[in-house]
Amino acid sequence: MLQRQRHLKWRCFDVLVTSLMVLCGICLLGFSTTVTLDIVTRTIGAPWLWLQEVTSTFFIYGIFVGTAVATRRNDHLYLTAISEALQGTPRLVIEIAIRLVVLGVAASLVCFGYLNFLRGFSSFRMPSLTPIASLYAAIPLAGLLIALFTIEQLVNGLRNGFDRPEPSEEPGSVEPIDPLPIPGAQP
Repeated sequence: MLQRQRHLKWRCFDVLVTSLMVLCGICLLGFSTTVTLDIVTRTIGAPWLWLQEVTSTFFIYGIFVGTAVATRRNDHLYLTAISEALQGTPRLVIEIAIRLVVLGVAASLVCFGYLNFLRGFSSFRMPSLTPIASLYAAIPLAGLLIALFTIEQLVNGLRNGFDRPEPSEEPGSVEPIDPLPIPGAQP
């Protein structure tokens, strides 16, 4: 998976993306754990009220950081399937159009997410009384990362081409072995 569309990626972002993927894993683990703890504490009749705040924080940051990682990995499947079915100039046009749309979405996330972040200082989460802006900060952050990764793909795609063939195998991988023939089976 790491070699997928390598020609569209700058190596300098690999550490950032790996860190973001680890953060997504932590958010997923934290979300699952806090939901379980919330269920257990409510079942035994001693709910931890602050647990829902922690759960929502893990959920929101996991979603928005995961969106940025999916953009870097070009994992928006339907759009990728459309563009990979084409070649030459039609593919170039579709690839550029897709990335311009994603860039527009990223700009909206940054702009409107920042406005929500600023407004979030007037609302507070209960019972901790932390500003809800702590949740809204994930939105413009994700927008910036999505824009960064989209520009990276756009620049490298225009420079190297979008329809470059992928390597058939990863370094150090082993060729699959044909299974033994089954007696009486038709080839």
